[in-house]
Amino acid sequence: MVEGPKRVAVIDVGTNSARLLVAEVEGRAVRQVERRSTVTRLGRGVDLSGRLAAEAIEDACAAIGGYLETVRELGVERVEAIATSAVRDAENGGAFVAELRERFALTARVLDGEEEARLTYLGASSEEEPRVPTLVIDIGGGSTELIIGREDEISFHASLQAGVVRHSERHIASDPPTAAELEALAADVRGLIEAGTAEAPDPEAGIAVAGTPTSLAAIDLGLVPYDPEQVHGHVLGLRSIQRMLSQLASVPLAERAQIPGLHPDRAPTIVAGVVILVEAMRAFGLDEITVSEHDILYGAAINAASR
Repeated sequence: MVEGPKRVAVIDVGTNSARLLVAEVEGRAVRQVERRSTVTRLGRGVDLSGRLAAEAIEDACAAIGGYLETVRELGVERVEAIATSAVRDAENGGAFVAELRERFALTARVLDGEEEARLTYLGASSEEEPRVPTLVIDIGGGSTELIIGREDEISFHASLQAGVVRHSERHIASDPPTAAELEALAADVRGLIEAGTAEAPDPEAGIAVAGTPTSLAAIDLGLVPYDPEQVHGHVLGLRSIQRMLSQLASVPLAERAQIPGLHPDRAPTIVAGVVILVEAMRAFGLDEITVSEHDILYGAAINAASR
């Protein structure tokens, strides 16, 4: 008997946002049924305090509770919950996972850097496996994953302690950020990339996933409202990204939140995200990157359906 597609749900409890994907999965083909994202900033303050804040936990739980109602309505066969940098780094991360289990009967897997890289690459390559060595850049709230692969083989990965929440808190105190703050942020990120990628092979192409590049694509295209079909596959040149960085960093937060294509919830952390993207592209000599909507959610969905 030939098995048909499986309907699975993935809840990604990230440092900056909690996200939901409900999809029909058959092999490596993922057909999206429902996708949502809520900026919770679960990792706010973790870089300084080492702990998840109580109000951040409540914000994340509110989003997850809403997602689980949707999951029940959509008749999902399997729910996969994953947690990344903030929960991994926080000393009370285990207590947060226990609370999800108590409150929602939801068992979240805290991914290490290697598993996060594998699932991110699986998602980014699900539609078409790269034919040349390709760098996949996944900029999160607390960490950035850099993965180099070709076809179904990963040849290098690094999980860097660089993220949009972590580095906004670490370096940006002014509104808008000062030139000195931006230089310090870039120098910090550059040092992390240099230390973490000394043995990386040279990629010939680049794919960028998650909120920073998708927001930049939406800004570049002037998308109001956001259209994932136009964003997916959009190519961004380094010069164009640098031009957008200047635009985003030169205006105060209230004005930045009004820029067409940028979701207001992403306005507080987008500058740090773009700095990380620029530094990663420079480090690997990439003049352009392709933006993909197929990220770790897709990889985790494929993984869940295969089990």
